[in-house]
Amino acid sequence: MANILDLFNQREILNYLRDRQFPPLLGETLFPEVKRESLEFDMIVGAGRTPVIASVHAFDTEAEIGTREAAKQALELALIKRKLPLTEKEIIALESPRNSQELQYLMQVVYNDIDVLVAGVRARAEAMRMEATANGTVTLDENNLSATIDYGVPDEHKEVLSGTSLWTDPDSDPIGDLERFADALDEVPTRGLTSKEVIGSLLRHSKIIGAIYGSGSQRVPTRADLNAFLVQHGLPALASYDAKYRKQHANGTFTTHRYFPQNKIALFGDNPLGETIYGPTAEEVRLRRDPSIESQMVGNVLAMVYEENLDPVSTWKKAVATALPSFPEADNVFQAQVI
Repeated sequence: MANILDLFNQREILNYLRDRQFPPLLGETLFPEVKRESLEFDMIVGAGRTPVIASVHAFDTEAEIGTREAAKQALELALIKRKLPLTEKEIIALESPRNSQELQYLMQVVYNDIDVLVAGVRARAEAMRMEATANGTVTLDENNLSATIDYGVPDEHKEVLSGTSLWTDPDSDPIGDLERFADALDEVPTRGLTSKEVIGSLLRHSKIIGAIYGSGSQRVPTRADLNAFLVQHGLPALASYDAKYRKQHANGTFTTHRYFPQNKIALFGDNPLGETIYGPTAEEVRLRRDPSIESQMVGNVLAMVYEENLDPVSTWKKAVATALPSFPEADNVFQAQVI
């Protein structure tokens, strides 16, 4: 009978991941995924597309000397990884199955764990994308790592509402706020990302209902009604993103978190906000020693099964990637806390 490393050899796992279709994540559309061969990349920041006007000159005079507003920011990809053990009983069962049906069942359990691990790496990339979209930062505060990446969203493109200005307050003016947010940007925003709670506050707001149906109306607009109204008035259509992920703590407990904050809204245009940049891992570099593994077989996230000859004997399933979003559109996003 084949041993575990024969059953889950690296080529088979790579083929499995190549054909495996994971549910798409919203951040993949805002920050399309690319693979590069370096852990570092330069991101251009402060590169607004609003033109800087040239001056009129007298003939035979020197041209006005300009300066570049944009600057390079060197960033390093974050190492993301997680592993799960195979128990000693599972090891014995896989290497001594009672029949082929049991072997297939046990192998599928392992592949299910690989799916979970790869989904976890993808979830961490999604959390970084959404934090950048909502806050303009990526926080790396885990496993003795403490760092914050600031993408440089201008202060004038951020706002925190409070008191009667919060959209949950009937005296607030959400339409006026949206107009002010949009006017702060050099480019007209066409899209807004928020939560169902924020959109629900707008749909129940008396001033929104009055603007759509007339003062005193008892009708409650739908999202389609709201977005049609906003677009007609030159404001961005709003979408909600309410997906969640779980985080396991050192004591084994789990907490649930949102990718996009419940109380915030981000406005931006039609262009992608940046890219999700994936790079090499040490495991991938080591794989290149194997002549049976072609480099193009390795995707954005690498998974593997490996053994350690310790006491007790241990076999692990692991997923690993290096990744970080770039955010060249940071100048063209407005971020606000509204409820």
